[in-house]
Amino acid sequence: MQYWQNIYSTFDPVAFNIGQIAVHWYGIMYALALISAIIVAKWFIKHDKIPIKQDTFDSYIWWAEIGVILGARLGYIIFYDPNTIYYLTHPWQIFNPFVNGEFTGIAGMSYHGAVIGFILASYLFCKKNKVSFFFLADIAVIGVSAGYIFGRIGNFFNQELVGRVTDVPWGIYVNGVLRHPSQLYEAILEGLLIFIILVIIRKYKSFDGQLALLYGVLYSVARIVAEIFRQPDIQLGFLYDDWLTMGMLQSSFFALLSIFIYIKIKKSKATS
Repeated sequence: MQYWQNIYSTFDPVAFNIGQIAVHWYGIMYALALISAIIVAKWFIKHDKIPIKQDTFDSYIWWAEIGVILGARLGYIIFYDPNTIYYLTHPWQIFNPFVNGEFTGIAGMSYHGAVIGFILASYLFCKKNKVSFFFLADIAVIGVSAGYIFGRIGNFFNQELVGRVTDVPWGIYVNGVLRHPSQLYEAILEGLLIFIILVIIRKYKSFDGQLALLYGVLYSVARIVAEIFRQPDIQLGFLYDDWLTMGMLQSSFFALLSIFIYIKIKKSKATS
């Protein structure tokens, strides 16, 4: 376990360099997250004979990805970044990957912001192309849950979103302090486990949107559990009494909203 506990002292987060630009494992993992989400979604479209045209789904992917990127970045700036006012008054800096002329990449993405961006982009796409929002969302969440695994592994490789202090034997030393590898907990709980559950229950869904709304609940519960082992963002800390974090608060809201919409649709179906 000694090598594992000290892995950060030997692991280089930079995979390779292209000239002056450093390509991080973090970026590679996020690229794999996107690619795997698309491949998985398309596989289930073909395997389950889901009635959607290939070109329609390919077009949707671009809309969804743009929404995710914009939402993730803006969500981080609004909810987590201590320089919110600066970015809102200097919007051209939001996606500026250079600091003092040096390429540093873009740091700071919010998952819940990404969800909001995804929902808005999906809604606009569906309205423009006259496609059911929940029909598409059910397809997307299976791919998203699979891709999420790579995203959290990317956080682990980038040595960010670290866990709380612990004494468990599988802990990781971060700056000399043993911590939970909470990024990997999230990869398993919020990614792999939810993916398996959605794959199993997809055969039994009774209405469009059921998978998407269940994903909203399952992810939120998994995230709240994972937050118990994850160190709160240093610029925010605990929101209340050394236990409530921003991730818990946002996840609780999304869980309640998903449950409310689920019950409403279920009652509507029963009435009709």
